[in-house]
Amino acid sequence: MNALEQLKRFTTVVADTGDFNAMRAYAPRDATTNPTLILKAVQAPAYAELLTQTVARHQGESVADLCDRLLVRFGAEILSIVPGRVSTEVDARLSFDVEGSIAKARRLVGLYEEAGISRERVLIKVASTWEGIRAAERLENEGIHCNLTLLFSFAQAVACADAGVTLISPFVGRIYDWYRKRDGADFKAEEDPGVLSVRRIYEYYKKFGYPTEVMGASFRNIGQVLALTGCDLLTISPDLLEQLSRSNQRVERRLDPAIAKSSAVERVRFDEKHFRFALNEDAMATDKLSEGIRAFVADVIKLEALVAAAC
Repeated sequence: MNALEQLKRFTTVVADTGDFNAMRAYAPRDATTNPTLILKAVQAPAYAELLTQTVARHQGESVADLCDRLLVRFGAEILSIVPGRVSTEVDARLSFDVEGSIAKARRLVGLYEEAGISRERVLIKVASTWEGIRAAERLENEGIHCNLTLLFSFAQAVACADAGVTLISPFVGRIYDWYRKRDGADFKAEEDPGVLSVRRIYEYYKKFGYPTEVMGASFRNIGQVLALTGCDLLTISPDLLEQLSRSNQRVERRLDPAIAKSSAVERVRFDEKHFRFALNEDAMATDKLSEGIRAFVADVIKLEALVAAAC
């Protein structure tokens, strides 16, 4: 049994890609997308036809509406391959807009439902800003399930759980990148700040019985992945899935809910002022959240340009 097969015994594996062929090859349960992945996929010859077809079928619609349809078209194709859920991201330009995020989420879910896909199979990705968390809280109350992304701090994780969101995506690799650059040193998996951050969040959630799922994301190597074996879900890129499938190393559970429940952890709460202060005090989280939003916005704009050129 290879390392990927062993990992699946303890953790739900999610494909972090817009590549349909990679999903077929590694048989994940779920799939996640983001503007960068969709932009990359739609520029590949194998998937260019999805853009052409979407524009042709909905002539006269705005570029923004066509982009929504394209995201949902990719999501629908993904759901024909994976048995579980797909995550589709709200426009990152709405990261500080509660009402705008809610409206966009409703729009995306409505398009999925028009395509005959139940909202139970869709996770709407929203940035883990204070406004994004508040939008997700209201969406969850409407039966629209959310994946809170660009999550780098414990304060963000606690606020998401208290808001009742379905799933969070703490970014292991980007946390690792920040500390590696700052300290000028590499980290073994057991000392990796990204790995330790997810372990802390997982322990807290299980200790206090939060139903919010923890999905480690943004991995740089398989050591980070395997150090989080037992996490609820792990979303993994195709290149790392390939490395895991070729490895025969022994994989053991590293995160265990039973052990977490017995940990000596105190419960905390974050209202808006304390959330903003805690986030501001965390230089890494502040930097990476802002950087992530800017990067996703840039790729949304590039995607819109591609769609406009195809009209």
